[in-house]
Amino acid sequence: MEVKLTNAYKQFIDGMIDFTGGTLGAVALVYVGQPLDTIKVKMQTFPHLYNGMFDCIRKTLAIEGFRKGLYAGTVPALVANCAENSVLFAAYGGCQKVVALATNTAKVEDLGTLSNATAGFLAAFFSSFTLCPTELIKVQLQAARELAVTRNQKIRLGAFNLTRRIIQEEGIQGMFRGLTSTIAREMPGYFVFFGGYEGTRYLLTPEGKSKEESGLKCVMKNLSRCL
Repeated sequence: MEVKLTNAYKQFIDGMIDFTGGTLGAVALVYVGQPLDTIKVKMQTFPHLYNGMFDCIRKTLAIEGFRKGLYAGTVPALVANCAENSVLFAAYGGCQKVVALATNTAKVEDLGTLSNATAGFLAAFFSSFTLCPTELIKVQLQAARELAVTRNQKIRLGAFNLTRRIIQEEGIQGMFRGLTSTIAREMPGYFVFFGGYEGTRYLLTPEGKSKEESGLKCVMKNLSRCL
């Protein structure tokens, strides 16, 4: 009994370390990448308004400023990344067990790179349901000024007010607009993501040791989350 409790406690601690590291990695990723993500959204949504990336950056800074311009939609982006990571890696463990059962593999640790990639492919289906609503709010906030100008409307900023307006006008299903496209993007993307992650772990594991014994699990997982 004591051994079982010790193993369960160790698994809990390892899980909390992975979760904390992934969450902090997601926060760092948002604050580093948000400005360029905002510029990308503006250029994709309104290509006729800008003559390239630097023109978009210049106009955004001049009209909206640094914080409200380049970091628009930061709160939904933080929620999206943290929620997606939580659901994704929780679902990944469950999907690994399903794949192991389907392939008659005795232990999850014995799954090959292709099998782990398939588990990631399946896990992304579930994480898409947490990503879609928050990403919808993020993108609309990032393009709020241009959208208001083209529709001759007053600029409405704020994640809470925007969420409330969408639900009032379209119902809860309005928050899942674009879900099919999100799933179509996420599932193959995470097939490559987890395939690359598990494949790299395999290549970096010394001969005679398992991937779990190599000490690379936590480092590679958190590095792959940031990438």
